[in-house]
Amino acid sequence: MSNEVDILENDIREQYPDVLEILLRDHTTQKNIFWATDNYQDLGNGYEYNSPILPELITGEYGKTIMPRVKKSKDLQQTRVRDMAEVFTPSWICNAQNNLIDNAWFGLKNIFNTEIINKDGSHSWKINPKRITFPDGKTWKHYVRDTRLEMTCGEAPYITSRYDTTTGEYIPLENRIGLLDRKLRVINENVETTSEWLDAAQTVYKNTYAFEWQGDSLLLAREAMLYTFIENFIHKFDKPPLLRSIQYIAYIISWNVWQMDGLKGVVPNSCVDKVSAQLELFDEQEKKTCEGCLKDNILQHNGIYCLIKDWSNKDQETNKKGRKIRFIDLIRK
Repeated sequence: MSNEVDILENDIREQYPDVLEILLRDHTTQKNIFWATDNYQDLGNGYEYNSPILPELITGEYGKTIMPRVKKSKDLQQTRVRDMAEVFTPSWICNAQNNLIDNAWFGLKNIFNTEIINKDGSHSWKINPKRITFPDGKTWKHYVRDTRLEMTCGEAPYITSRYDTTTGEYIPLENRIGLLDRKLRVINENVETTSEWLDAAQTVYKNTYAFEWQGDSLLLAREAMLYTFIENFIHKFDKPPLLRSIQYIAYIISWNVWQMDGLKGVVPNSCVDKVSAQLELFDEQEKKTCEGCLKDNILQHNGIYCLIKDWSNKDQETNKKGRKIRFIDLIRK
């Protein structure tokens, strides 16, 4: 595969039929994810804030419409910082924070890499080249099943570090530090057959979650996770995975990496002021503000609460693995 930082939607559509359509799906609304930003409205009809992101709007002659933040103009970057507090984290900080998670899980430090402060004051890391070993009572299977979530994920640098989101530097697979990267490394070290590898990889993706407000960043996160799957399979077996395997991973990603207002647990901007008829003089109407917004209570919004999948339990309607639940119901627990 190419070492290009920017994954082109034209390439996805040409190489992997139906995959782009899967990556654009929003399972809560049964529509596509939407732009949720005014940055593209100058392009015309279909690029407005509330418009769904359709394949034809980002492919063909529009194939470079969506690009990573580092490739956007400085003015646009500053606008997104001002309007949406969009600030991306350098890879070395993502690595340091991910290391804290693994330090706690393993009970040891420097499992996957050692953090380095260079002479010029810059930060980096040195990968541990040895096979990862596990503490008593835990195995590699426990590690890949451990559930992880990246909040307000942007382009998901904590999950997969295909590139440094602040510099645009491509990071080779063997030097990556994301939560997903680490789990796939463990699979690569412990599995030899394609069928077992695919089963383990699906488990990893089913236990990796993230949410994001802006539709373009969400799509970039989903694409990065998909290409990380393909790159690791090629690295392990020296051939690409079958299309149906790519499509299924894309389907898992479309459920697990979703569009949400993280403060409300609902589809962005879906809360509304409801108008109710009052049996009063002149039949005046009273405007009722969303109780959740008014009281800052995540459990009382009248917007569309986001659905995710609990892949470990069966859905009552389909009797298949993957029970649909509201994200906020996890908070209740």
